[in-house]
Amino acid sequence: MNLPSQLATLKDQSRRLAPVERAKLCCRLAKQLEKAGEYEAAYEALSEFWPERSGSPKVDFPDEATKAEVLLRTGTLTGWLGSTTQSSGTQEAAKDLITRSIEIFEELGEFQQAAEARSDLALCYWREGSFDEARINLVNALSGVGGGDSDLKAVVFSRQGMVELAAGRLNEALRILNECTPLLEQSTDHALKGTFHNQRAVLFKNLARAEPGGDYADRALIEYAAASFHFEQAGHTRYQGCVDINLGFLFSTLGRFAEAHEHLDRARNLFVRISDNAHLAQVNDTRARTLLAEGRLAEAGRFARSAVKTLEEGGEQALLAEALTTHGIILAHLGNYSRSKVLLENAIRVAETAGDLEGAGRAKLSIIEEISQQTPATELASIYQSAADLLQRSQDRSASSRLIFCARRVIDALAAAEGQDGQLKEPSWEGFSFKEEVLRSEKAMIERALRDASGSVTKAAHLLGFKHHQSLITLINSRHKDLLKTRSTVRKRRRHIFSEPRKIKKKVTGGIAKSAAASQISLLHIEDDKIVARLVADILAPQGIDVDSCTSGTTALKIITSDARYDVIIIDNDLPGLSGIELVRRARSLARWRRTPIIMLSGDDCEKEAWRTGADAFLRKPEDIDKVFPTIARLIEQEGD
Repeated sequence: MNLPSQLATLKDQSRRLAPVERAKLCCRLAKQLEKAGEYEAAYEALSEFWPERSGSPKVDFPDEATKAEVLLRTGTLTGWLGSTTQSSGTQEAAKDLITRSIEIFEELGEFQQAAEARSDLALCYWREGSFDEARINLVNALSGVGGGDSDLKAVVFSRQGMVELAAGRLNEALRILNECTPLLEQSTDHALKGTFHNQRAVLFKNLARAEPGGDYADRALIEYAAASFHFEQAGHTRYQGCVDINLGFLFSTLGRFAEAHEHLDRARNLFVRISDNAHLAQVNDTRARTLLAEGRLAEAGRFARSAVKTLEEGGEQALLAEALTTHGIILAHLGNYSRSKVLLENAIRVAETAGDLEGAGRAKLSIIEEISQQTPATELASIYQSAADLLQRSQDRSASSRLIFCARRVIDALAAAEGQDGQLKEPSWEGFSFKEEVLRSEKAMIERALRDASGSVTKAAHLLGFKHHQSLITLINSRHKDLLKTRSTVRKRRRHIFSEPRKIKKKVTGGIAKSAAASQISLLHIEDDKIVARLVADILAPQGIDVDSCTSGTTALKIITSDARYDVIIIDNDLPGLSGIELVRRARSLARWRRTPIIMLSGDDCEKEAWRTGADAFLRKPEDIDKVFPTIARLIEQEGD
């Protein structure tokens, strides 16, 4: 594709057209360039209507269909560009633009276009690792296509297969790809065919890893060759680079390291040339795994660290979880067990937050595989049980063999903690101190609670049954100071909000200090019950808290992903659009909300899920409404504790 001449022709043609016709022409060319992986050129084609890529497109057209098409094209490109540069917040921005286009298409009765948009929306969720959301949108897209455009139907099927591959559901991916085969045979779209063959290759590659003795590796190589041919025909050099990444990994698993590095070098040179940071991070992660297999640990660590650093800046949480797992495994091999455990636990948290539960399960198994000797036997058993729960529906055949291996590790660890006759070893009374034994047990329980609460003292206190987190803080400061390092980083305390300045030494009761301005605390309340929303606002207004309310999860998501700032968020779970649990998960995945106090005020039985996804407090509606203000006061006070 001669891009300069295409763009020059576009500009020449558009001079003689009305704005609506110019917009349609620009969208058609941008879509062609996007399919070829030329995202910068596609942005250039839309630049008249999208002058600032970080801003919103100009869509003040009299024709609603054109408006929707521009929103769709800018939305999909925002997602692709954000993925290549690993820019924070771009996937949320892309989802917002695409969702707006879907709403317009559906109002116009343009269900084919709405289906295409839903398929693109699913890609944004897939990049984030939110596989359930991706599945829902792809199912809806498929129903919207009906018996229409066979190529669009093949695209949707292909993306369904991509999601299932990423989730490790290999049997489901195989079923979908087989169902897609007749549609691909009719298609003349080389990019689509290349994607299909690449997915089949990834499927066989994963099966080869689980069953080394079969012919899956050879079948994967055949599929990769077909994918590379079709991507070359389509002019999609970016996807050819993806094939090289996959070939690098496959050759690494086969022990053919020279060929693995050759393909990874080729991919790296391509992605450096086109400034695709996301795929460059995947090259580095694959390189790290290859070097680990070769025993070149120091080099592997450098590449793994680079991959993590790049992916931490973007929104592709599933890829970040994989890179963190790789880095954690390498550090364990280097003997840095404490840092290895931190990274693996971080991988678990990132995967769970994104909704990639199988990724979290695999990271848990890595703890057992790599640092079992440095982990107490009872803790290993707990980790194993959790991993088994997460992977019980996995269709990845390697998961079963890993679970069996890890079960043996856990059994050996538990046996080592027992006597030769299978009974627990009798403690010796020589040198025994009841006080020291109690302190040791107390410390172990506090340490476990802090770990399960990701360092949050408030959550740990809740798990331990304390009525107030200050009791736990006192224990740590007085008897277990070495646990201070396990607490999460605290923010500077805003003493002026809930207490008099220190020099006055007066305890404030009855609410916020009178000198505090009402604007000092801003609160977002997400609640669709107007009576409850009004009641909470009436309770908080006299305390000097400025309350903004919204009534749907969809609206709340737009607020959370905008530049808005709030000191506290209160969320109901049962909301129109996104649930409160999903909103908490989305908020915690964004850096600016990770330390913001979030309270779940709900009548649903979702307390455990609320704590797991990152809520700082759970209150039941309506009986706990009178506890809202004390809870806010406690959480904001905690910022300095």
